[in-house]
Amino acid sequence: MVRGKDRFLSQVYVLIDLIFIEVSFIFSWWLKFQSEMISFESHLPFNIYFPWSFVYCIFSVVLGYVFFLYYPKRKKNFSYEFFKVIQVHIISLLMLLSLLFITKELDISRHFMALFLLNNIIFVSIYRFVLKVFLRKIREKGYNNRFVLIIGAGSVGRKFCQNLKVHPEIGYKVIGFLDDFQKEHDIQNKNIEPILGTIDQLSQIIDNTIVDEVIIALPLEAHKKLPSIINQCEKAGVRTLIIPDYFDILPSKPFFDNFAGIPLINVRDVPLDEMTNRLLKRAFDIVFSLSAILILSPLLIIIAVGVKISSPGPIIFKQERVGLNRRTFMMYKFRSMRALPPGVVDTGWTTANDPRKTKFGAFLRKTSLDELPQFFNVLLGHMSVVGPRPERPYYVEQFKEEIPKYMIKHHIRPGITGWAQACGLRGDTSIEDRIKHDIYYIENWSFIFDIKIIFKTIANGLINKNAY
Repeated sequence: MVRGKDRFLSQVYVLIDLIFIEVSFIFSWWLKFQSEMISFESHLPFNIYFPWSFVYCIFSVVLGYVFFLYYPKRKKNFSYEFFKVIQVHIISLLMLLSLLFITKELDISRHFMALFLLNNIIFVSIYRFVLKVFLRKIREKGYNNRFVLIIGAGSVGRKFCQNLKVHPEIGYKVIGFLDDFQKEHDIQNKNIEPILGTIDQLSQIIDNTIVDEVIIALPLEAHKKLPSIINQCEKAGVRTLIIPDYFDILPSKPFFDNFAGIPLINVRDVPLDEMTNRLLKRAFDIVFSLSAILILSPLLIIIAVGVKISSPGPIIFKQERVGLNRRTFMMYKFRSMRALPPGVVDTGWTTANDPRKTKFGAFLRKTSLDELPQFFNVLLGHMSVVGPRPERPYYVEQFKEEIPKYMIKHHIRPGITGWAQACGLRGDTSIEDRIKHDIYYIENWSFIFDIKIIFKTIANGLINKNAY
């Protein structure tokens, strides 16, 4: 629910969005038809184009509310807001194009509309980023705060309070605690906000103090008091949130889901579980892998010839790997070793002076060029451009017993490169460190994060000193 200052801020966002959409429209018109920077073409007059910008504004505002673009986002990163902006404006343009088709207004320049879309995304995103930074700065100075009362001064309540202090930019200020064991917790709460009273004094505290949100952080044995606490908060119009008693055993980002009308705690928040995120990532994978195959096709042919000349056997080496949801698939590489006799299964690690490698194969492995056929795995849906590196079933069975949380990497598609590889964890490096990086990637995925990993992989170079 949007309340008070947040409702006002929501209305400000709507107004500024509308202003920037119109500014973008006028700028796009000038750029396309007046600036002579783009090739001139005959066009309808401005008074035919301009009314359609208002129709676009209506679409974008309605969709903005549908996609929660105008709801409070102080707890969200800018990447979340950025992709909401992209969603809203792409769909708004598609709706406008559909309306133009229905009304038979077919002489509107499609090039202009594409330019209008691009400028909208750029202008709106830039101003929202600047505004978000500005709001964070003023919140750090103590303005635009929301005041929080924590019920329960035990370990969970104290940890929550300390975390809020670490992030002053989100603008939440703890006014104090309520707890029935005041003397016991006073010693533990040194240098933390005071215990204002007992739980029975909640109504009195709310009436006499500004409280925007109440956070319930009670142990399981005290949960019988929850109905009374919630009723008192709702009677006063104060928002109530509950931290589960078993919070300490959950991963860093649990996710609340709904199944058959029952709220559930999903112990791990995976952004790629959302359909829109999966579609975005899959679309990028297809476009990127197709582009890579077309651009690198001369190099692929040269490498294929080199593999064939260097030793007898197939050009492409296929090896079973474990992928999404623990399903196996055949991963493709350029063959870098001498072909195995029929029926022989390779379960050994490659060593620095492995006699199985060909000279040309050693070069391919050192430069990571043997991995290029995996772009075809991406097209087939076995892999993604970015994700945890897949492993052979033999080692998966071994690692899942030895390394905690190893199997979490199979919640998403494996990748050609990943956060671990971009950070230098390639080849003969710690499996435990790789898994930590993989889990961080899974829980913090964003499109921008994928782009960052790709650029970091390229910047660090394809030559791998740990590759044998």
